[in-house]
Amino acid sequence: MPLVRIDVNQGRSQEELQRLSRGIHDAILAEYGIPERDYFHILTEHPLGQILAQDAGLGFERTSGVVMIQIFTQGGRSQEAKQRLFAAVAEKLAKVGIAGEDVFIGYVENAAGDWSFGFGRAQYVTGELAVPRK
Repeated sequence: MPLVRIDVNQGRSQEELQRLSRGIHDAILAEYGIPERDYFHILTEHPLGQILAQDAGLGFERTSGVVMIQIFTQGGRSQEAKQRLFAAVAEKLAKVGIAGEDVFIGYVENAAGDWSFGFGRAQYVTGELAVPRK
């Protein structure tokens, strides 16, 4: 069950934002085999100048179309699985017009007991939800 935060500069249409979100979700579905309705995205638009994203010394330039993605999910997936997910996200976003240099992903892992889906209960701990396979 990933929780995905997506930060972009203002200027995209609602349709573009939905295609962007859907592309990320489709990549996660394909690579991690999560259920379709395991769809938890937070999209935040910022005025120009509030997202600072350079190249970390890799030698490329980002545009104002940069997409900052944070994926919060349970730990245990291999580095290879994460690499495949990163590639799939970039591929899906390329199909909606986002250049590879404008895709930035931060990946944060936690444990099953770190989630509550409502009612103040940790459903993975109580058994109301099965812990996803890795």
